[in-house]
Amino acid sequence: MISNQVPIRAQKLPQIVEDRLLELIREKQLRPGDNMPSERELMALYQVGRPAVREAMQNLQRMGLVEIRHGERPKIAEPTLQSLVDQMGVSMQHILTHSEPSFRYLKEARATLEAEMARIAARQRTDADIKKLRRILDQQTANRSNPQRFVSLDGEFHRSIAGVSRNPIMESVTFAIFGWLSVFHVDQVRKQGLEALTLEEHAAILTAIEAGDESAAAEAMRNHLTRANDLYHQTNPGSSAS
Repeated sequence: MISNQVPIRAQKLPQIVEDRLLELIREKQLRPGDNMPSERELMALYQVGRPAVREAMQNLQRMGLVEIRHGERPKIAEPTLQSLVDQMGVSMQHILTHSEPSFRYLKEARATLEAEMARIAARQRTDADIKKLRRILDQQTANRSNPQRFVSLDGEFHRSIAGVSRNPIMESVTFAIFGWLSVFHVDQVRKQGLEALTLEEHAAILTAIEAGDESAAAEAMRNHLTRANDLYHQTNPGSSAS
């Protein structure tokens, strides 16, 4: 039972200003590139001090809604997928670190998504796509002894496969998931012999894509990601991940 004596915290002033600014954006139907009112105008409009206006505006900037440049009026920002991914990054890392079921679900979602991306890549690949993927694989091979660069190229390989779809949302989501999970991949690629296995599996995926074999490409990608999940499970025997 909830007590009627539980105090209700007053809403902070910057949050109130932020809410009013969001209402203003909606009501005036402001579009990317449109100017927002100046700090002085907002202070007069809402009868608040400069700190509250600045904090509210900075929060909108962190949300990717507003662009702030020194000496200029704030503007409505151009929407980008990357800004959305960046906003979600910190929260996702927290969830994946402290919620084992969420970690498992995300890996399953990744395997399904990337298997389909490999299937589409096998159907739509061009000579330029194949050259790009082969170049990345060659660079990854050359960086077997450089764990940080090896992981970076691993992500680039997976992102480039998704990029063959010509769907920027698919590409961004694929790369974002890789980035969110990369904290769990670093120790794996540093284990002796894992680099060679990763390269072998990447080569198998690329071979199937180049041959235009959709089923083989999807299966090779799923096997690759399933193997990574199994290795995580072996490295963390108390985990329920699979």
